[in-house]
This record gives sequence, structure tokens and C-alpha cells, in this order.
Amino acid sequence: MSYLKFDKNTLINLEQSLPKEMLRTNRSGAYHCTTLIGCHTRKYHGLLVIPIPELSDDNHVLLSSLDETIIQHGAEFNLGIHKFQGDIYSPKGHKYLREFDCEVVPRILYRVGGVILSKEKVFIWHENRILIKYTLLEAHSPTTLRLRPLLGFRKVKELSQENSAVNTSYEETDNGISTCMYPGYPSLYMQMNKKSEFKFMPDWYRGVEYAKEQERGLAYKEDQYTPGYFELPIKKGESIIFSAGISPTQTRKLKQIYESELSQRSSRDSFFNCLKSSAQQFYNYKDNNRCYLLAGYPWFKVRARDLFVALPGCTLSIDSRESFEKIAQTALESLLAFMNNETPDKAITEIEMPDVPLWAIWAIQQYCKETNTEEMCKLFSDMALQFVEAIREGKHPNLTVTENGLIYSEGKDVAISWMNSTVGGKPITPRSGLLVEFNALWYNALRFGIEILSHRGEYERAAGLTALAEQCAASFKLVFKNSAGYLFDYVDGDYSDWSVRPNMTIAIALDYSPLDKRERKSVLDFVTKELLTPKGIRSLSPKSQGYSPNYVGPVAHRDYVYHQGTAWPWLMGFYIEAYLKVFGLSGLSFAENRLVGFEDEMSNNCIATISELYDGNPPFAGRGAISFAMNVAEILRALKLIKSFNT
Repeated sequence: MSYLKFDKNTLINLEQSLPKEMLRTNRSGAYHCTTLIGCHTRKYHGLLVIPIPELSDDNHVLLSSLDETIIQHGAEFNLGIHKFQGDIYSPKGHKYLREFDCEVVPRILYRVGGVILSKEKVFIWHENRILIKYTLLEAHSPTTLRLRPLLGFRKVKELSQENSAVNTSYEETDNGISTCMYPGYPSLYMQMNKKSEFKFMPDWYRGVEYAKEQERGLAYKEDQYTPGYFELPIKKGESIIFSAGISPTQTRKLKQIYESELSQRSSRDSFFNCLKSSAQQFYNYKDNNRCYLLAGYPWFKVRARDLFVALPGCTLSIDSRESFEKIAQTALESLLAFMNNETPDKAITEIEMPDVPLWAIWAIQQYCKETNTEEMCKLFSDMALQFVEAIREGKHPNLTVTENGLIYSEGKDVAISWMNSTVGGKPITPRSGLLVEFNALWYNALRFGIEILSHRGEYERAAGLTALAEQCAASFKLVFKNSAGYLFDYVDGDYSDWSVRPNMTIAIALDYSPLDKRERKSVLDFVTKELLTPKGIRSLSPKSQGYSPNYVGPVAHRDYVYHQGTAWPWLMGFYIEAYLKVFGLSGLSFAENRLVGFEDEMSNNCIATISELYDGNPPFAGRGAISFAMNVAEILRALKLIKSFNT
């Protein structure tokens, strides 16, 4: 039985099937995303969505969807589905659905009378091309397959409207056509492994609606252009492969290409394998041999903090050391350029955030643990030490080492931490001054630097860092420990923020914590009692002022509540790490049970991955981006931590 399988009862019930989405990427920035039943609910959905850097930094929807029609004895049965005004769905192709499974590739089974048709989709790695394979499994009469493409040729953040500027011309190519709606865009090549008849019939599907955009109070209606349709006979047992890409393909080799791509796919037959596949979908390999890690889908780009936090889990936790090294090398070189006041890699955004070098050192530390100090020193020790020294010397524009050994960052007017939601450019959670996780990471970085220097025999330099680390640890306790037994979230001058927030979880999870075991347990107890949920750690305690756990409604409201009580799965990785360090083997069963809720998520929201955030109150619904790298990474790292205790 497939791990990711949905039956007819789920698929034909739109209340159950429409919230379930699926995602495939080419590991180079392009993706395919829609609901299980193929009805788009977001403007970001599409069969072929690709980056076009010559036009903009955004992705672009080229091929929105492909409506299939089965024809027998002159009767047409349309398998597509779109939403229109008044909750009208047309055509109602979902009523023919019988099964969806996604163990290897997305596979849908349709039944129309005596006709049984399967549809499989493969997104080719490192190429802007999707292949769709149709196989007629059963038919008692001559059958014709009609394929009608609906085109976008727009940015993912925009919507298309019927217009006279569209270029309706097309060119015939090998077993298909190529067309380009607007200047500046690449041509879209639509071809098949079998000769078909293309009937030129340009038209618009008017008023297609996207429910997810409507929920956010955004524009949600668009018109979609179709140039016509392909029609060809299909016999029982025959497979027809449809290719859509920005370059022509050799149609005679489409079956061979499809089988080759299929052979490279791994099964999503377990919780771990689902997350492993999801982690690899964030990989973003460029032609210039630079490698990145996207922050999430469908709208996130490469963000420096997210990259370093997610890097160990998305690579080392799935035994992909080579991927860690390639991505780390790209990102660390860019960060080093920034710290040296040189031009960093423009593909990596938010590299100026003050905690980025601290997270970079943490990521290198995880590599050291997974390999050994000698291997780490060969590749990354110089960079780690350069970051530590750069911070000590005040080379970062928003990191200052204070007289007491702690680090100070200005965050009143600009969001500087991962709690980065803003309104009118101003942070909703203005964390400024001495931030608890910044300083815990700083102490950890100092101790890791000492570890590196000692291994290299540079004892004099190590002694200098030791004195600073000891001062930092003593100051950390004086500044952040409070009388209630947990840690202030940030301290700025005479102001101490008493809000119970999850950032202190990081402070008790690091390999080098400034707190002793008793102090860490006290903090852990607070996190457990007030912040722990089945879907992550709350961004604010229900007992704290301003608690707003539900990430719903218009964009302005969502921005406000983004870090005011919503639950974040990535913090669960640090929570489990802290819990195991405090309780050891006796805490193993409890730690394992914390991940049960995430396995349930493999068949919810976007299947086989983890959403960006969850409501802080039951039923803890998934919200935001459909797939988030930090979340996938830290749950994978938690699984590996638990496994290490079991072996």
C-alpha cells in the first residue's frame, strides 16, 4: 500500500481535496505545483513555473494547466477543473477521479465509463521541462485524447487579463508547436512522442478564481489564454508523453527520457523519505556551478539566515555531505565578501542581517560533528575563525561587542532577527539591543573557535578567545536570567522584555550553552509548559500580552500575528536537542512522540512536506508557504538526533 495514497471519496469531495497540494521542483528554481485534483487555488500554481532572470527576480507561470478530454463515439468527457464566480467549478473533471498516489511520482487514475486513464508527471531535474505521461489502461471502443493548454506568461505575483497584445501565432515543431505570448519571454515548446493534430482555436477562459488569494484579501480573478488543442487517438495499453519546456526536445526519445528520470526518483514510502525528498527540492543549482538553498515554495527566494539554519538538516541529515559542501562554499564566500565590505552574491538576500555570521558558524559546527574536526578544518575552519574575528573587530555594521562581552544590534527601526514581520517598513516585534539567541550563538561561536584553534595548536589565540568566552557566559547569565526561571527575550538598556518567546530554546540547545544543566532545565520547563504544540514551538506564550495564534484573514492581519503566537516547526529541532541534552535516554520516548504530529502532516496541506507555520491553537492548521526549508531541515535533524540515541 502506498504511503501517499488518496481514494475516490477524498478526491471527489472538494472540501477535502482542494486544501491538499503537491509540489515538484527541478532543483534549479523551477517548479510544478497545484492541488491533488489539478484545480489551481493560488496564482502561484502552474504546470511549468520557471525563473526568467532576464525579465525579473520573480518566477513566471508559462504553462498554467493542461485540460484533458476523453472522446468516445463523439461524446466528450472533460477531465479538467477550474473555479469560477459563485463557487462554480467547471468542468467537473474531479468526478471521474478514482485514485491519487505520490509514492514515486504524482499519479492520477481517471475512470470514464469503461475507460481507465492514468496520468503521471515528472519534472526533469535541472531543466525547465515537465513530462506528463498518459496511459490508457482500459477501453472497449476507439478513444481520442484531447489536450488543451492554458497559458500564463506572467509573473507569479500578477494575474493575467484578456488583452489584444497577446501574440496568438505559433510555429509547428516536431510532433507539436511552439508559441510565445509576449516579447521577452522564451517560447514554450509543447510536443508529444506521437504525432497529433493541433487545432488552432485561440480563446480565453475568463474569470478563473484562486481561493487562497481571495482569503488573503488580494486580487484573485484572471483570464487564461488557450491557443487551441491537440488531438490524437490512443489505444488500450498505449502511453502518450506530453512535454512542455522552453527548448525543443527529441520526441522519439521522450519515452527514454521519461524512464531515465523516473529511475532517479526515490520512493516516498516513509516519514523520513518524504522529508528527504522535500529537502532536496530546495536545492538550487545554477549554471555557474554555484549552489544555493531556497527558503521555501512557492514564493521564497534564497535568504541567508534560512540557508544556514536549514543547511545541516537538508544535507547532512540525509547523508548528502557533498551537497553541504557545495552550498556552504557558495554561501560562505558571499558572506565573507560582505564582512570584508566587498560585493556579495546578489542571489543571496538578507545577507546583511546581524545573526547570519553566527548561524554560518553554527552550520559549520554541525558539519564538524557529522564528519570530524580534521575534515572540517580543511574546508571551513579559516572562514569560521574569520567570522569570529570580524565580529570581535566590529566589521559587521550592526554587531558590536560590548564591554561585558555580549553583542549588541540595533533593531528598533529594522527587523534584524528571524522575527522579521513588518508593517510600513517597521518591525512589528522590534527586538533590539542584546538579543538572547544572538548572544547564545555568539558564546557558542567563541567556544567553537577555541575548539578549532586548539586542534590547530594555536593555543595563544585560543587563550584570547577563552577569556572573552568566559566573560560572555558570565554576562549572559547576569543579563538574561530572570527571577521567574526563564530568559528575557531581549534587553536594551534598562528595558528587559519579559515576553515568553521561543528564542531562549536556541540558547539551551547549542553544543556550548552559557547555562548549566539546572538552568537549562528551568528554561526548558517554561518552553514545554507555555510554548510547545504538536506542530512546533509557539512564537509567543498564550499568557503573554498580544497573543494572537491564528494566521488567517487579510494580509495586514497576517503580518501582525506572524510572530505573535503562531507555531514554528523549525524550533522543534532545537527543542528536541535541548530536551535530549537535559534528560538523555530517559527523555527519548517523549522526544519521539513530539514528531508524531509532523508525520500526520505528510498527507495534509502540501503532501510530503511541512508548511511554513501553524496556528498556535487547536486544530493547529498549517498556514503560509506550502513548503519551508527550515522546518523540513530541523525535523530531519531531530530525527537524526533521536536515531543517534537509539544506536
